[in-house]
Amino acid sequence: MTALTLSTAGAATLRADALVVGVAKGTKGPVVAPGAEAVDKAFDGKLATVLETLGASGAEGEVTKLPAPSGLKVAVVIAVGLGPVPEKDDAYDAEALRRAAGSAARALTGSKKAGFALPTESAEDAEAIAEGALLGAYAFTAYQGGENKLAPKGKKDNGAKLPLAEVALLGTKPRDKAFKAAAERATAVVEEINRARDLINTPPNDLYPESFAAVVTAAGKEHGIKVQVFDEKALVKGGFGGLLGVGQGSTHGPRLVRLGYTHPKAEKTLALVGKGITYDSGGISLKPAGHNETMKCDMSGAAAVFAAVVAASRLGLQVNVTGWLALAENMPSGNATRPGDVLRMYSGKTVEVLNTDAEGRLVLADALTRASEENPDAIVDVATLTGAMVLALGNRTFGVMANDDAFRTSIHEIAEEVGEASWPMPLPADLRKGMDSPTADIANMGERMGGGLVAGLFLQEFVGEGIAWAHLDIAGPAFHEGAPYGYTPKGGTGSAVRTLVKLAERTAAGDLG
Repeated sequence: MTALTLSTAGAATLRADALVVGVAKGTKGPVVAPGAEAVDKAFDGKLATVLETLGASGAEGEVTKLPAPSGLKVAVVIAVGLGPVPEKDDAYDAEALRRAAGSAARALTGSKKAGFALPTESAEDAEAIAEGALLGAYAFTAYQGGENKLAPKGKKDNGAKLPLAEVALLGTKPRDKAFKAAAERATAVVEEINRARDLINTPPNDLYPESFAAVVTAAGKEHGIKVQVFDEKALVKGGFGGLLGVGQGSTHGPRLVRLGYTHPKAEKTLALVGKGITYDSGGISLKPAGHNETMKCDMSGAAAVFAAVVAASRLGLQVNVTGWLALAENMPSGNATRPGDVLRMYSGKTVEVLNTDAEGRLVLADALTRASEENPDAIVDVATLTGAMVLALGNRTFGVMANDDAFRTSIHEIAEEVGEASWPMPLPADLRKGMDSPTADIANMGERMGGGLVAGLFLQEFVGEGIAWAHLDIAGPAFHEGAPYGYTPKGGTGSAVRTLVKLAERTAAGDLG
């Protein structure tokens, strides 16, 4: 991953490939942001004029490259848009800084080192810039740059350029505890987000339940996290009918993976549950053409949970965090679950499967019940669960449902604070009747309208009594199919990791009651 340093150098003395400065959108044209004073001086105080001449306005995400003047020791100056000038001097929003840094880092692909001289008035600003730059510099190149057998012998086909190698944050205080902690937190969290992105982007012929579990086991050993893997025999013995029913059509058997991070002084326990469908064909209820190509991303919830637990361990948070990864591959075959089949879940409830493409709720149901047995203070599940949530909220916002209004509000506020767009959604009791089954205790489908809420109501049936629970449907933002923007790449995004980590921090601090 891209290296991060807190630099004591000034903008005029830093030796690097490029220098990143901020420019805001003013009422009369671009306005040079704080942090760029030395650069503006090198342009004889005319940096804003030069940028305006080149068509720059300071709009969010706008990137303008300039050859550096002789007064600087870099080759290129990159002016990145911060959006409107804030009403209060220097009070740039953390997300604006995060996105600007991400846009600049993407523009610096192939560079060795760049200085970031964006507005930095506090350690929180430095952390936002660091997060944005490190997230923006991400590139998934595991399947590029190998031996090209059509090329001359011994020559490598290097494919895509490597991401920016080093980010130097200017205007920081390297010896200040708050700044050092901010840099360390940003590095740990982003490395785990990028781990999640790598997993999401990995082709399903290489990432399946068993191989996913092996990755988790290795990470557990590295970071002092206890990992327990329930294989097919254990799932059969335990009666995990949801996981087994979804996974039985594949040659790759299902797994339930438990991660346990504990702190000796912890007073609270937070359980995180992730949907881990490593490939979703829809099963017998096969997806239509055009809907299969990105279904390697259907394990994004499990990747987010995995990343969050490891981040909690790396940060040494004073809270116990368990992660439950419900892993299966949903495939059609002679062994696959059929529409009309009835599964007996781990909870003992029976479920009539009306649609095998509503499989995520089945594996999550088993994991939620198992997580509830340990009586945590709260449970949060994360899943790319329904297309209905994408229709409701679009591609960049995830839905938040809960059995406790205050808990739902807290998670929504946390998500907004860390820069992840979310929206609180209801669980209307009247929609539950649509899942009544003449054959089983409940069906896995209900009314089509409000389908995302129906899925949430289904999951609620499998949460232990008296446990605060929330459900994050990240179907929209988990996988980005368009052009990169800000710090968001094409492909897996690592959606919800920052929210889960902040939730763990708040729980450790006792801020959630």
